[in-house]
This record gives sequence, C-alpha cells and structure tokens, in this order.
Amino acid sequence: MRTPACATVAALALSTLAVPLAGPFTGPAEAATAVLGFAWANGEGHLRIVPRSAARVTRQGHVFHRLTTTSGAKELRLDYTKAAYGRVTVACDLKETEGQVAVDRQGLGRTRCAPGDLTTGLGRGPVPVRVEYQGGKAVRVNEILVTDWPESRSARGTITRIDDTTVVFATGGKKLTLGYTYMTGFYRTTARCGDGWLTGKPVNADKNGLGKKPCTWNYLTKALKANRHPVLVQVDYTPGVDSLDGVWEIYGDA
Repeated sequence: MRTPACATVAALALSTLAVPLAGPFTGPAEAATAVLGFAWANGEGHLRIVPRSAARVTRQGHVFHRLTTTSGAKELRLDYTKAAYGRVTVACDLKETEGQVAVDRQGLGRTRCAPGDLTTGLGRGPVPVRVEYQGGKAVRVNEILVTDWPESRSARGTITRIDDTTVVFATGGKKLTLGYTYMTGFYRTTARCGDGWLTGKPVNADKNGLGKKPCTWNYLTKALKANRHPVLVQVDYTPGVDSLDGVWEIYGDA
C-alpha cells in the first residue's frame, strides 16, 4: 500500500516552512463538532470517517498525532463539497511532503486548498484528517501528520461488497468495513481476470488454493458485483486505517 504524505516522517525538514494563507478559516466551523481519523472517499463529494482517539506528539519540531481505535465509535458520512481544506504539504497538488511540511501549532495542515484537492487525495487512498462538521456537512477539513502507519495483517474470511470501493470483511467473529483503491492487489485462481468468481478450473491456484494471477482493482469490483453472497478470500488489511491492501481468491475449501 502507498505511504501517504503524512506518513513520510523520515524525510521531514528540521525547520518549519512558513506557508501563508489567504486568511484564517472562519464561519460556522467555530461551532462545529470535531473528529479525527482516516477519511475515505464515499461517493462524489462525500467522505466517511470513524472517529479515533488522538494524542499529540512533537517530532523534529512538528506536531504529529497518534490515532488509536475508540470502542463503540460510529462511522460518519459527511459532505465536504463546501468545506475549507488545509493540507500538510506546501502545495495543494503534491502527493508527498517532499521534506517540507506546513502545519500550525496544533499539528493541522495549513496550506489552503480546495475541496477538489481533497477529492484527489481520497482517490489515492485514506487521508488522516481532523474534520469539523455540522449536520452531516464538513465545514473544515485539515490533513494531519500521524506518528505511525499500522502494519498490514493477513487473515482468511469472507468479503461482501458495499460499493465500488468498500467491502465488509468477516473473520473470527468480527466484521470490518474496509476501503480499497487502485493500489489494492487482486489475485485470481481463474484463467482470466474478468472471469466469474471461481469460474472453471483453478488454473492459477497454488497448492493452498490461493489465487496467483495478478489483476487490478477494477476486476475485484467487477467480480464482487456479480456475487450477492459473501465470498471466501484471504486478505491483507491495515487495521485502524481500515484499508484493504490485497485480496486472494480461494479455490474450494483449501
């Protein structure tokens, strides 16, 4: 999985680069509710986020956030089309910090960008943010730096499609809502990437029944759309970030 701008800790400059804004964020955001977590795209102009507990940590002169899972936290779906957006990069169109960051004393991104820049970022994967919202609408979104990006885990279970970029993964008696992007690997047991789930002989299965044929994420979407029921898989996923990093089709009961 990609390493986002916020996770590029080693490359940070030792001095803070001043990036002036056109003016302070103002308006109804002052009375809004604030949550921190990893934002995911959730339809045009919308994001979803599960609130996390956060602690501030200073590293190399910059404020980072350590995000931890909060028991019982419920996912929010927010419209961000009119939200103010502050990035931790020194320019809105950068994928990485490139060694220079723009954060305020609270560790919030302060390069003023447009909602469309957030759309671009979400298209690459999860974005760690602080969101202020009112009544289902985000009024202010600030990218944040995080101390650590959790390590990926492997597990077997079933996945069920929610939409073109989201699934429910069930394993060990628990269910996780996971997002995926063009960076997610998909490995098939079938002859072709576009075949139906477990179609034909397992010509691309290894001795454990796992798919070996590498396919792109759009084929995962296509395969899941054709199945109304959960399908058996092995996955790599990143807990906390709720990222689906890789999916292996499983042939039979192997």
